Amino acid sequence: MFSIGNPLPHLRKIHRHNVNTVRSSPLAELSGSLGDLGTLLPLMTALVITKSISLPSTLLFTGAANILTGVAFGIPLPVQPMKAIAAVAIARKFTLEENAAAGIVVAALVGILSVTGLLNWFNRVIPIPVVKGIQVGAGLSLCLSAGSKMLAPLSWTGPWWGDNLLWAIAAVLLLLFTFAYPRLPYAMMVFTVGIILSLLSPKGNSPGPVFTAIPIVHPSGEDFWKATTTASLGQLPLTLLNSVIAASALASDLLPYPEAPTVTELGTSVAAINLVACWFGAMPVCHGSGGLAAQVRFGARSGSSIILLGLAKFILGIIAFAKTGPITSILSGIPQSLLGILVLAAGIELAKVGESVNADARDLQIPDANAGDRKTFRQIDDTEKKERWTVMLVTVATLLAFRNDAVGFIAGLAWHWGLKAAARIDDWREAREGRMLLRSASQLYGERTGLLFHEESDQIA
Repeated sequence: MFSIGNPLPHLRKIHRHNVNTVRSSPLAELSGSLGDLGTLLPLMTALVITKSISLPSTLLFTGAANILTGVAFGIPLPVQPMKAIAAVAIARKFTLEENAAAGIVVAALVGILSVTGLLNWFNRVIPIPVVKGIQVGAGLSLCLSAGSKMLAPLSWTGPWWGDNLLWAIAAVLLLLFTFAYPRLPYAMMVFTVGIILSLLSPKGNSPGPVFTAIPIVHPSGEDFWKATTTASLGQLPLTLLNSVIAASALASDLLPYPEAPTVTELGTSVAAINLVACWFGAMPVCHGSGGLAAQVRFGARSGSSIILLGLAKFILGIIAFAKTGPITSILSGIPQSLLGILVLAAGIELAKVGESVNADARDLQIPDANAGDRKTFRQIDDTEKKERWTVMLVTVATLLAFRNDAVGFIAGLAWHWGLKAAARIDDWREAREGRMLLRSASQLYGERTGLLFHEESDQIA
């Protein structure tokens, strides 16, 4: 995408797109910028409470990453937590050093794959139905997480009047209302109500002492070993598949303009962010197809949305130096009923991309220099449609069954290449049967020709 010699023309085009979009629909861009908060807020708050990250560092560095990403790519590309690392860090109560080491290891490996071109090669050879399966699986995982961890524990009246199933139903009704009025800033409205309810909520346990400065961490060899074996190895396939490959494909599907970032650019971006921020106690982050789908669902169409979000994070990061405790308390007090519906809506939006696997997936696109911006796609027969759908379904089912993107990815690849191998064997059998029929026909023709020759010879004699 970038011109190595002169990137300014590209940046000017992105700038015009960002400015024009935010001028034409400012509320939609603002609402879309909040679309991924349902994923960010719970994980970031939990990591702060367990003292695995520094809140000021996380807000400042992720805010800067949001701004630079919006300027460079011009699309609402999220900067979201590395979920596998966050889950392990919360469960095992990682120290700052251990959490930083986990992010650094993943960033280094992603960076190596990006600069060597291996990531781009992987993107070319990985079948699109498998990529779609990862996207659908990630979306359904968000839905399951929202239902089991956020909404299921609620009752009709509790845990308190501001967080119960009635609020969840109200959020769903408002979401349905946006189908008729898609420009309604749904996420912004829900988030604002959540902040108000958090301020009104009865305060539970205090998060306790938290980091109020930007630390400089020095992970030891033991920290790197523990982080790699418990968190980084689980996060690496998730980052490569969902944060880089699937995010690039989704950007191409949802936002044809401006040109979607390549997998190399996204991989380099993830590596650069974490190789700087993690040394200062910030939360390991990546991009992600789920966050992109959520922000598009709630109105974002350009990089201006995440630039606005980045500015807000940066300001909060400065405030957090003095008031980390109160900010954490407010964030942790946002009702689970509202966050759960935001996560559920984001998951559904991401899972919807599976419908295009047999229609306008990028591997079905036909190059046409005369088509301009219009894309044309080849038609496929029913057999190929069933095979592509099955590969995607196997990827999704295995991913959900084992709760592991890597296992789903391997299963999808195995099914895809198994179908290809079966097709090759069928072709070989058909070719062999055809050769045998041809040989039999030739022999029969030769026998009949010889018989006629002998009959004519007898007549002449």
